[in-house]
Formats: sequence, structure tokens, C-alpha cells
Amino acid sequence: MKKVHPLYLTVDSRGAYIHVKDNMFEIIIRSGVTEQKRLFAPSKITTLSIGQGAALSGAAAELALKYNIDIIFLDSFEHPVGRVWFPGLGSTTKIRKAQLLASVNLEGLRIAAQWLKAKTEGRLDFIVRLKKHRPEKRRLIDESVSILKDGIEKFGNFDPKLHDDPQGVLRGMEGSQGRIYFSLLGQLIPSDFKFEGRSMRPAKDHFNAFLNYSYGVLYGKIEKALIIAGIDPYLGFLHRDDYNMLSMVYDFVEPFRVYCEEAVFKLFSQKKAALKHADKILDGFQLNKEGKMLLLEELTKVFTENKQKYRNRSQAVDNIIRLEAHATAMRLLKLEFNPSDFEYIFTSDMTESI
Repeated sequence: MKKVHPLYLTVDSRGAYIHVKDNMFEIIIRSGVTEQKRLFAPSKITTLSIGQGAALSGAAAELALKYNIDIIFLDSFEHPVGRVWFPGLGSTTKIRKAQLLASVNLEGLRIAAQWLKAKTEGRLDFIVRLKKHRPEKRRLIDESVSILKDGIEKFGNFDPKLHDDPQGVLRGMEGSQGRIYFSLLGQLIPSDFKFEGRSMRPAKDHFNAFLNYSYGVLYGKIEKALIIAGIDPYLGFLHRDDYNMLSMVYDFVEPFRVYCEEAVFKLFSQKKAALKHADKILDGFQLNKEGKMLLLEELTKVFTENKQKYRNRSQAVDNIIRLEAHATAMRLLKLEFNPSDFEYIFTSDMTESI
């Protein structure tokens, strides 16, 4: 059993049992002849996450719903597979209403631009650190540094009102920055693994095979954090809302991609990643079991063991993701919208389909 945050309680110990005692949650964990008990006031909790090994009584579920506590059921990988919440208007409903409003006016794009700015800042910091140990590549790195700095300024000053197609402009800026960045990384890794840029479904080289799998791990972490924070993972601001597409996951993930990129780059630069770790498939490569184990070991260090500075405190990246998701939910709740913000919906081609 672990208390993750004063507002978020996760119970994942095998054999744990959650029931009600004196109008409080009592969690009982039995291990052999020993028994551990803890009480939690429902007024202190906003989310109760239940792992596969734990059990929840009907009375505990009723108490949670009475206090508008979201109940989330997790699979063996601690990914959310189901959710129960009170049917009345609570914080989750308000958050998703604000999220929907932001997605159909320009505020959502402003938020997306800030996430892209944060992503570019993280990548800039990464390649500047790479320069310290690669004096022979200094000129090459400096050229990319200059371009990324320019991108940071553009994302920071981005005003969607100034563009006829603000989404297209933002995607174009993101694409050009990404091409420069990955082109540089492709020239900095050991010569046996040099690559020309990003490739997906399938990866065209070993580096992208590692990177694609690491992104998949990260997407799961992002989706879980968004759901717990009350944010709809399918309702994005920049990425398309196609059927069954985790649009908000792909928007919100942007500042955190660099942790995967640095982890993968480290495996190659330290020559831990090898040809044997990816198998040739039709038109590309994919990680095999040995490659996945190597990568997951490194990602565990990155996300749970290594600490990063966040708001003047050292935090694990997993915690930072969760805290940022909660901060985004709070930001959405504070947004104020005017009817005029939505006039373009009823003056565009969308009118015919409404």
C-alpha cells in the first residue's frame, strides 16, 4: 500500500482490503500472521486507485461516491482499465466541460504552444549538455542550438489570432524543429547506428525502434495521470480527434518526450544497445524481448529513481507528470469564456453539420 499524494490514494498491495469504519476508509493488509491497518478520512481524498491484488467493499464504494471520490481500477501494469464516479456534477465534469470549451476556441492552442515550448526547452538543454563532451561536434551542435532557441521564442510568442490556420502553423513549427533535432541526434550517436530522422510503424533503424517503444511506455504513464486528474485523454487541443485516438495524451506528452530521447541516446552512446536488440521485420525493425528488457530497466531509472528539479523541489519524473496533469486540470477550471470566443464555430463550414 502506498499513499502517493494527499489527494490521490493508491492501494495495490496483494490481499489489501478496503472497507468502512467510523465513516472512514480502513485499509487492512494481512501478511502471514501480521495485520496492518490504516484509516483515511474521505474528505482528504479525491481519487482512490485500486490495484489487481486489492479488494473494495460495497460500503467503501458507496462512501467514495458520497464524497465524490473517483474510483479507478488498475491492471497489472498500473494502467487504468475502468473508472467509477458520482453521477452528479463534480470536479471531473467541470474539468471536462472546460476542456471541451478550450478545445473549440483558441485557448487550447495557446496551451498546446506552451507545451511545445517546454518540449523544445528540454531538448535544447539536452543537446547543450551533449556539446560538453563532444568538442569535435561543437559547430554542428551550435547550429541546432540556434535553431531551437529561435523555436522557443516563436512558441512563446505564438498568438493563434494572427493566423488563418493556427493549428497548421503550430504543427509546421513543431515539425521543422523536430527534423533539426533528430537530424542532429542521428549524427551524434555511434556510426554503426546513425539515422536520418524519425520513423514509425515500422521503425527504419535501431534507434527509432528503441525510441518508439519508449514513447509507448510514456503514453501509458500520461494517460493514467490525465485520467486521475479528471482530464479526458481523447479530447486534444492540437492533435486530431480521430476515432479512438488519445489526442490529449499526444498533446500533453510533449514536454516529457525528451526523457525518453535522452534515455535511448544514453543506451547507444554507452554502447549498451546493440544490433541483437532489434529484429528485422517487413520494411523495418522492432525491439525483441532482450531489447525491451534493456530499455525498460533504463526507463525505470529515468522515471522513478532519478530526480529532476520541479518548482524548487527534487521530484521523480513520474511525480512531475502527475503534478502537471493536476495543475492542467486546475488551470482549465479557472478559464473564463465569452460567447464571442465561439462565434467562428457558427460562421464556418461546421454550421452545416451541426
